Amino acid sequence: MTSSRVRSAAVRVLPAAVVLGVLAGTLLYSAQAERATVIPAPAIDASAGDGRPEVAVFAGGCFWGVQAVFQHVRGVTGAVSGYAGGEKGTAHYDRIGQGDTGHAEAVQVTFDPRQVSYGQLLQVFFSVAHDPTQRDRQGPDVGPQYRSAIFPASADQERIATAYIAQLTGARAFPREIATRIERDRPFFRAEAYHQDYLVRNPRNPYIVINDLPKLAELQRVFPERYRGEPVLVGGTR
Repeated sequence: MTSSRVRSAAVRVLPAAVVLGVLAGTLLYSAQAERATVIPAPAIDASAGDGRPEVAVFAGGCFWGVQAVFQHVRGVTGAVSGYAGGEKGTAHYDRIGQGDTGHAEAVQVTFDPRQVSYGQLLQVFFSVAHDPTQRDRQGPDVGPQYRSAIFPASADQERIATAYIAQLTGARAFPREIATRIERDRPFFRAEAYHQDYLVRNPRNPYIVINDLPKLAELQRVFPERYRGEPVLVGGTR
C-alpha cells in the first residue's frame, strides 16, 4: 500500500542530486505511462433528461488524480474524493490501506447532463483518468483499494457502463483485457478533508508531478472541447 506518507518519504531521505536524477527519469517514464488512450465514444449513452444534476462514482487508483481530472471537465459541478465498496465503519484512509475492507479509493462526480453525459464521463474515465487494464493496482499503488471500478447510481448507468466495456473490448481499444469491475449497490463515503482538492493544494508534490499532472495535460490534449481551465473545487471540510 502506498500512503501519502510513504509517497513523500522516499523523496525526503535521498540526497538532492539523486532525487533530481530519479525525478527526471521518472517524469520521462510518466509522460509515456500516463499518456491517454484515444478511444471511441460510447455507442449507447444517456439522454439529458430533465436537466437535474446527476451523480456518478468512479474508482481508478489514487483518488487525488481521478478527482483532479474530473474537476477539469466541463459540465462537472463537483468531484469529491472518498471510498466505495465497503462499510461505513472502515471507510477511513489508514484502515482501507490494509486492503481488506472491500473499499476502493473513489471519486463521486456530480454533473449537469445537459453539458456532459454519463457516457462522456465514462470516456474520460477509461481514456485519461486511469489505465483500466491494470488489476488491483494503478501505477505505483498496489492493492484492491486501487482497483478499477464503476459504482453505478442507477440501472441505466449500469447498462451504459456494461455496454461500453463490451464495445471497447470488441474494438480492442486496449492492448490488454479491461479489468474494470461494475459494483452495484455500494455506498460512497467522503474521504478526509486533507484529501480533497489535493492536486490543487499540492501541485509540487513529487507524486502529483509524476503521476497526476500528466493526466491533466492529456485531458486538455485529447478532449479540448471538454477541458475547463479552472477546476471546480470541494473547498469544504469533512
